Amino acid sequence: MSQHRTKIGWIIGLAGLALLLFLLSLAIGSVSIPFKGLLQSISGTAENETWSTILWNIRWPRAITALLAGIALSLSGLMMQTLFRNPIAGPFVLGISSGASLGAALLIMSSGIFGVSAVLNPFSSWHLAISALLGALLVLLLVLAASFRVRDIATLLIIGLMVGSTTGALVTILQYYSDQESLKRFVLWSFGNLGAVTNSELKILAGVVLAGVVWTLSLTKALNGLMIGEEYARSLGLNVQSARLQLIGATALMTGTLTAFCGPIAFVGIAVPHLTRMAFKTQHHLLLVPACVVVGSSVMLFCDLVTRLPFTESQLPINAVTSLMGAPLVIWIVLRRKRIG
Repeated sequence: MSQHRTKIGWIIGLAGLALLLFLLSLAIGSVSIPFKGLLQSISGTAENETWSTILWNIRWPRAITALLAGIALSLSGLMMQTLFRNPIAGPFVLGISSGASLGAALLIMSSGIFGVSAVLNPFSSWHLAISALLGALLVLLLVLAASFRVRDIATLLIIGLMVGSTTGALVTILQYYSDQESLKRFVLWSFGNLGAVTNSELKILAGVVLAGVVWTLSLTKALNGLMIGEEYARSLGLNVQSARLQLIGATALMTGTLTAFCGPIAFVGIAVPHLTRMAFKTQHHLLLVPACVVVGSSVMLFCDLVTRLPFTESQLPINAVTSLMGAPLVIWIVLRRKRIG
């Protein structure tokens, strides 16, 4: 009981850290907002209108997006690592992100190849998000169709990887034939961007991530059973096929929507579940799910702060920062497991 309370205390402490990083995300940038001015802007009593404009129009949506992105990627990675019992499985292992990239590439680069921009505007954030979502949905349907025919989870993993490779090849072909402007637009999208989500898009993203969190919490019993193995899960009376479909569906919902609005963001979904397991020393998903929520949001908010070069208008791509921080951790995890083996 004492150990359980300690872990709950850790979750509360990490939630406080996430709140601190959230406030720093609102205050730090090319224009610094002092803490007093930040509180005044939030309460609506600010004397400096510029600070209020920056806070509510730029930094607030970006900070909320970073928080939601960390939650979505971390929970998706946790579910995929448990489902496939693979330490380097992540939210993009089923090719969902590659499908979203294909959808975005078709919209952005076909305008230069086929001249379809008169019908769809490749510079519209809504058109881009819908196109990416349709690409993710297409890949999801292919993976779901395969899951009905495949009983071995390792085979499903291979199919997902091959679907991702195929969509990646199609994107490469589109890049080869694309004009310079469209190619640049797609490359910028592939860097990931937490600051491009509008308030209307943010409402949809928040609703999807909240639904994903609730869905994941409802699957904790299935996750605990599948962590040991499918045969053990069946012995507990778990419908493995239904649980597998729900895990894939929840992951696709959060990952596909996030990628559509923010672009692909690497390594957070792989690294955070491992960080959480090591920090809390548990495999029980009723504790791991809320722990991943607070750790994932903290990590993404911190990475977003790192992207902001101090005293300049320039910003690093979020994908570069998450990769630089996440890749060494994944390498360490793989080497550590090899030593244990």
